[in-house]
Amino acid sequence: MTKLRYAGYGVLAALTGSGVGHLAAALTDPAASPVLAVGELVIDHTPTPVKDWAIVHFGTHDKTILVGSVLIGVLVLAGVAGLLAKRSFRLGAGLLSLLVAVALYAALTRPVVRPVDALPGVLTGIVGLVALRLLTRLETGAAVVPGTGLGAGPPRGSAGSTGPAPPGPGRRGLLLGVAGVAAVAAAGEYAGRLVARSREAIGNITLPRPHSKAGPFPRGLDDKVAGITPLRTSNADFYRVDTRLTLPIVDASSWSLTVDGDVGNQQSWSFEDLLAMPLIERDITLTCVSNDIGGPYVGGARWLGVRLTDLLDRAGVGTHSDQILSTDVDGMTISTPLALATDGRDAMIAVAMNGDPLPREHGFPARMVVPGLYGFISACKWITRMTLTTYDDDTAYWTHRGWATDAPIKVASRIDTPNGLHVKGGRALIGGVAWAQPVGVAKVEVQIDGGPWRPATLGPSAGNDYWRQWYLPWNADPGSHQLSCRATDKKGNVQTAVRATPFPNGSSGLQKLVVSVA
Repeated sequence: MTKLRYAGYGVLAALTGSGVGHLAAALTDPAASPVLAVGELVIDHTPTPVKDWAIVHFGTHDKTILVGSVLIGVLVLAGVAGLLAKRSFRLGAGLLSLLVAVALYAALTRPVVRPVDALPGVLTGIVGLVALRLLTRLETGAAVVPGTGLGAGPPRGSAGSTGPAPPGPGRRGLLLGVAGVAAVAAAGEYAGRLVARSREAIGNITLPRPHSKAGPFPRGLDDKVAGITPLRTSNADFYRVDTRLTLPIVDASSWSLTVDGDVGNQQSWSFEDLLAMPLIERDITLTCVSNDIGGPYVGGARWLGVRLTDLLDRAGVGTHSDQILSTDVDGMTISTPLALATDGRDAMIAVAMNGDPLPREHGFPARMVVPGLYGFISACKWITRMTLTTYDDDTAYWTHRGWATDAPIKVASRIDTPNGLHVKGGRALIGGVAWAQPVGVAKVEVQIDGGPWRPATLGPSAGNDYWRQWYLPWNADPGSHQLSCRATDKKGNVQTAVRATPFPNGSSGLQKLVVSVA
């Protein structure tokens, strides 16, 4: 039982330290929080196949599972530290210090680091060690010198004692000490969350009217086909796939966007500068390269921003560059083929999404949006710099990990309904969405039980850069049935049946859904 208590003291000491560290990070830089910093380090060193597996199996919960796994690992080692402290405080303190050192290394080796980023880790270590010292002293019954948390002398009866030890705090004192340390741990974590939540609030931003406005948004099939994906994805429901365990907290008043590298005149603009430029409004569907056949990582929204070419023209692009190397506020890099970003498509630096300023999780205050390219080569969120350079000279985050440099979005379609393995017999509707940016969807066909391809009815169009809803009436007879769909773009390119995994340039193949009709 004593061993279990000491293990608990190690865990409680670690929680107390990390709670205070989390609060300090919330006040300075959330990404420097010890557990999150270690999590980011794990992400950066995780092999690509493992990342793909996590996204496929855990979806948008992959970050939660990663943070939970890191925390469990830390707490297990903290429990070991507590057990070592029973034998020798120095051993337990050494292991805790090692854990803190790893967190400090993770926080201070990120691409963008400030001296204050060391504060959360340092406080975590100090508070954790003091808590462990206090709890182990209380357990052994040694007196604690007020204001220091250090024992006044060796425990009663131990070797080296020169006389009767001062009276220990007793069981009640131990319980009060444990409760006090636990309260500090809980208060630090709770206060950190409150501070982080308050800092995430964007505040009031008045968006100007677009210089080039999108057409009226059509009424989709949302009410006609039950279970179909809404034609417009709300900001709250829009997919999010990135490497961040915590959202960058960017102040729009101090943020700036710089264009440098192979340019005639390096340029920098504030957020207000962007809002004062001619803005375009466009309906664009974005797709993540991690999206597997029939997957959820695709969404359509109305974006407002500055044409990318307007910014590049002001800087004057040179003749040597072949990529735009975008960098976000924390040093993450994304490379975009210059030729594709400037070929006439509505590429932009977006400042708004569905009529509101960008949510923090989608890149506030500004992000890149390039229709027709997977996000990993085009959709830099929290962008702060665009460097005109070459692929030979500079390698972005995903390129360094073996992903393709040229990755146009493939023609694809998805079945949304029926959305279960068991459906009722009788008249039903098969429906879903299809996308083929930037060419546009010409038709969608459905195959039932390997039979002929039957043309589906397309929903209204919101432009070639936007997905299309579709549906097909179906007389569902009892039994097991296989449903499949395929799209064709306006150039006649048919969605390929050849299956490919997301790595390195996007998945392909036809979705095959087996349903049982009762």
